[in-house]
Amino acid sequence: MRNRRLATPPTEQNLFTPAPLPVAPLDQAGRIACLRLIRSTNVGPVTFRKLINHHGGAEQALAALPAIAERNTKQRAIKICPAERAEAELAAAAKVGAVPLFTIEPGFPAHLAVTDAPPPLLYIKGNAALLAQPSIAIVGSRQASAAGVKLARTFSAQLAEAGLCIVSGLARGIDAAAHKAALNKATIAVLAGGVDITYPPEHVELQHAIAQHGCLVSEMPPGFQPRGADFPRRNRIIAGISLGVLIVEAARRSGSLVTARLASEMGREVFAVPGHPLDPRAEGTLQLLKDGASLATKVEDILETLQPIGADLQPGLSEPAHHMTQSLHKAATAEAPAPPNDSQTADVLAALGPNPIDVDELARATGLAIRIVRSIVFELDLSGRIEHHGHQLIALRQIEDGVS
Repeated sequence: MRNRRLATPPTEQNLFTPAPLPVAPLDQAGRIACLRLIRSTNVGPVTFRKLINHHGGAEQALAALPAIAERNTKQRAIKICPAERAEAELAAAAKVGAVPLFTIEPGFPAHLAVTDAPPPLLYIKGNAALLAQPSIAIVGSRQASAAGVKLARTFSAQLAEAGLCIVSGLARGIDAAAHKAALNKATIAVLAGGVDITYPPEHVELQHAIAQHGCLVSEMPPGFQPRGADFPRRNRIIAGISLGVLIVEAARRSGSLVTARLASEMGREVFAVPGHPLDPRAEGTLQLLKDGASLATKVEDILETLQPIGADLQPGLSEPAHHMTQSLHKAATAEAPAPPNDSQTADVLAALGPNPIDVDELARATGLAIRIVRSIVFELDLSGRIEHHGHQLIALRQIEDGVS
């Protein structure tokens, strides 16, 4: 996704000059309200954004959630996170030196914010300013060859020298080599567990060094032990933060290829270092090159591609994120939208069926104001009673007994 160009061109010393983000900090009450929303059952990243936009702020959305849950109990139960639990999580984060950063706050990684479903919250430990610096991910095999480790170190050091922050996942092999080579410049480690949990265990000193000289990032709370399912989520953040991803070595089935696929889906540049055809660690990178990844044999191959993108893709809140920021900081006394009544909800349900229909057409069919219809559709979506078909079409979700 290409945004506005910089007012001043990149300098020779640093090819990528970050632009400032708008300032809209949250107070403690706002942070607790946001965290309670995030930790409530069946409130994922997309629903979090919808709730904020719909109700004009986290505290207003939290206040409306009990009524929404009461009106929509057929499919998804919504259990609201207690304030005490949110407060305890924030206290635990402070104890380990981690700072919460929500999507609607300044400093949240701008390129990650414009993805389809960015994590509503990141915990940051270290130099948070690195999140505003243009970055490239370097990932690869955990069982890397000596040549692969050397290549990762070389690319990482030279790209960091050019002004890019090096992002990786603190894994064995290529990841660790990339972090170490950029430690004296700029590196971000994205973790699958909490920022106080080291995985793999032998990287405890490296993780500590990155916390001191770079930045640790995780969407998980402190104390969270990573599971297998958490690593693809980590990989999505790695890809989302970065302008591009460089794969140094990767087997045919590996997490590095997952990161490359996610990066491609996000419109990021994907680079691959070729390897020997007989080396299993080169199977993934060679396949990436066949599929259209950019060949990278020297650092100039990457810089020549990223320099114009770096000028276009400077950090700045996306329109949805900016809208959320403005909504969150509306006056607490702002009038909340009146909830739809049962009769209106029944009319919309009667008009819905298994065939997809546009929301505007649904408003015409029911004779209700579009604002009321959208409010009802939002609540039905939150309770799992509708399904989406493309960008604008919705249909009534059919449950097991065929009755919705």
